[in-house]
Amino acid sequence: MSIAFVIVSHSAKLAEGVVELAQQMAKDVEFRAAGGTEDGGIGTSFDLIYAAVEELTGAGHQVVLLTDLGSADMTVESVLEMVDPEQVHWCPGPLVEGAVSAAVTAQVGGDIEAVREAAKAKEMFG
Repeated sequence: MSIAFVIVSHSAKLAEGVVELAQQMAKDVEFRAAGGTEDGGIGTSFDLIYAAVEELTGAGHQVVLLTDLGSADMTVESVLEMVDPEQVHWCPGPLVEGAVSAAVTAQVGGDIEAVREAAKAKEMFG
């Protein structure tokens, strides 16, 4: 089972930018940006996050959720109540560094625990 990522941000542009950056380092890894609200505003959306998770788990991936700020964390916690905890994992940590580090770890075949640890680590970037 491969590992995929949902990048959760209050800003759609920020989430898309993190995906773009991480994909440069991990071309074979699947990403979804779930940023902003349904109407394009600043905030987080349970529905956008849940839809991204469902799409990726439906394709057979384990999913790692990475978040930017506190209320994104709360929204992700709500999503986690609705999904299989064996397939979906939330990794609090630095969003940009964590996404790139975790994506590279997934790209080289790291398991879910290695990816989760990489998402928390900032050492890769000094």
